[in-house]
Amino acid sequence: MPRHLKVGLVQQPAWPDKAKSLAESEAGIRELAAAGAELVMLQELHATHYFCQYEDTELFDLAEPLDGPTGSRLAALAAELDIVLVGSLFERRAAGLYHNTAVVYDRKLGAVGQYRKMHIPDDPGFYEKFYFTPGDADGAGQGFAPIDTSVGRLGVLVCWDQWYPEAARLMALAGAELLLYPTAIGWDPADDDAEKARQKDAWTLIQRSHAVANGVPVVVANRVDHEPDHSGVGRGVDFWGGSFIAGPQGELLAHAGTQAERLLVTLDMGRGEDVRRIWPYLRDRRVDAYGDLTRRYRD
Repeated sequence: MPRHLKVGLVQQPAWPDKAKSLAESEAGIRELAAAGAELVMLQELHATHYFCQYEDTELFDLAEPLDGPTGSRLAALAAELDIVLVGSLFERRAAGLYHNTAVVYDRKLGAVGQYRKMHIPDDPGFYEKFYFTPGDADGAGQGFAPIDTSVGRLGVLVCWDQWYPEAARLMALAGAELLLYPTAIGWDPADDDAEKARQKDAWTLIQRSHAVANGVPVVVANRVDHEPDHSGVGRGVDFWGGSFIAGPQGELLAHAGTQAERLLVTLDMGRGEDVRRIWPYLRDRRVDAYGDLTRRYRD
């Protein structure tokens, strides 16, 4: 019999003030849980502004251990509301060692797993390599490991990971039943309308393609509103929202605009099996011919 799963996400602005940002997140979580959501996801770094627009060692003070105040608050919410909750933390793992980490909280079980962002960008306005160490991985790509929960096996990735089909594929090959991407992405205010449209369309398309290529639903949560560059050097970022939930053929089931919004969709988790029987991409993979994928470039 098909298994149905109510999935929700919170699309919100965020502020340097953690209390204000987390209050907004909590309001969204409670609203979705009251509407029957069993799985709720928050956007990337939802507890603060997107601080990676510039490099400042004092901003490392925003980081917390996994069981710090933010993690404890999210765990308590998951337990109280009896939901699976995917949150995003600026993790202090040790002195001088920090990660961009998505943590999964499973009802009263608390934290049942975490994923540390593997692909780290370094571009104007997105200086993440200064702040984040990539997640650990061995030669077999075991950094891309799904997390088992009471609602299924979750393939959790983070933002810049969304551009890499290898990451989505490795999660699917390990049995992920859906892919989740907490995200923080937006426009340079100087971009013209045509460039803005190209960027946002590409972002939506690449993630829908992960659903198609792997026969699994995809859930994506992005932030909204303009956030200034507090160093005064850059123009800030206009975060474009556009959060969405797609089915296993990439079909858009819910798609947010550019304002604060909550999305809630009932996923038919049995459809992935049906889709994979018709489009058996995993069966037809030529694994004997892909050895060069582990090379940086085929010179």
